[in-house]
Amino acid sequence: MIVAAGFLPSAQAAGAGQQVATAGPAVVDETPTPTPRGDGVAAIVNDTVISQFDLRQRMALFLATSGVRPNAQQEKKIREQVLKQLETERLQLLEAQKAKITVSSAEVDRAISSILQDNHLTMDHLTQMLSQAGVYMATFREQIAAQIAWSKTVQARYAGDVHVSQSDIDSELARLRADADKPRYRVSEIFQAVDTPEQDTKVDADMNELETQLRMGAPFEAVARQFSQNPSAAEGGDLGWIQAGQLQPALDAVLTKMNSGDISEPVRAAGGYYILKLQAREVPAGTKLPEQPKDQYPPGVLPLARVLLPIGPKPPKELLDQAMRAANMIRSNIHGCTNLQQLVGQMRGAVYMNLGTMHLSDLSQQMQQSLANTKGGGVTEPFHSEAGVELIVRCDAAAPAVTTYKIPSREEIEQQLFEEQMTVLARRYMRDLRRDADIETR
Repeated sequence: MIVAAGFLPSAQAAGAGQQVATAGPAVVDETPTPTPRGDGVAAIVNDTVISQFDLRQRMALFLATSGVRPNAQQEKKIREQVLKQLETERLQLLEAQKAKITVSSAEVDRAISSILQDNHLTMDHLTQMLSQAGVYMATFREQIAAQIAWSKTVQARYAGDVHVSQSDIDSELARLRADADKPRYRVSEIFQAVDTPEQDTKVDADMNELETQLRMGAPFEAVARQFSQNPSAAEGGDLGWIQAGQLQPALDAVLTKMNSGDISEPVRAAGGYYILKLQAREVPAGTKLPEQPKDQYPPGVLPLARVLLPIGPKPPKELLDQAMRAANMIRSNIHGCTNLQQLVGQMRGAVYMNLGTMHLSDLSQQMQQSLANTKGGGVTEPFHSEAGVELIVRCDAAAPAVTTYKIPSREEIEQQLFEEQMTVLARRYMRDLRRDADIETR
């Protein structure tokens, strides 16, 4: 999602092909983001400084990639969360430095390419979005590099200790076959640890604030990348496919009641708090799939909403290109009309209109053509009209995202069991680092 602030020319200096580095320890063979001289100190972590500039950049990065437009109270809470994550990240980077872990520019490039592909963006779109928000490209690369460095550090420390035997695979395969009548879920997570009982209230409040941001339209993947403390953060929180009964009981109980696209409230489980998103659902092969939603409206009639970026009929090419990029990013965060007005309200310059139930014949030929390629709950591709750049959103029910599945292969099971064990060890590793850390927050 994008609704940009001012333009910072120097932000272009750290383009995609240039070398950048993680803040703090030199675990990346790149050049660091420049920090203004005399900038204040936000925190000191084991005798290394997180500057106010670092904090401002990461705040701006989160706001740019999430589209959230917080009020003063919300901004203060987000600042606390971002600083906490920077402190955690600094501990991870110090540990990576100690283990002589390095991350190359090529590794960062590959990770960014994957993110762009998942979000249907180009590097030009990303560069423009960050530049408009006053964010150095290096700041984004630093965050990605830090995630890679921590993953490699955990792998280096524990990979030799994790053993998935053929017997383990046999047991898991037997469990999957025994539970073959249960559904599977494509799940994403945001996790924050509770290391001591005294932290519970604070972490609960932080996670409730993250839930508020998600309800306001912040993309789950962007929030997970910024704030989740499990290794899945590097994948936008994606856990892949989970069978019913595979997660902790508290999480499984919530998951089984969710519909595709739903986001849970914060859930207290072993280790801390979770927010879950159900991406899709699979049922066993041979199961009768849910029926498609019955047409609630006569043929040629649909309930519609409109999102408009009002730039007029003949804008300069640069403004039109910018508006089309913004509309594409907005489109990626629209899932039907639920909370659409609130979502658009967070977007500077965007206008929401409830069109009500419309006869398609009453719409312009351009709107009719754009709607022809949509399904229930869908959104048109952005198009330029006399009023500006538009998106038309269908408010009728979307078809249920339910498919059938097959038992995974032995290789897939082995990889999943390995990742589960590594996640537990990584969480324990981070808990010990935080416990022994000397952190002073200014």
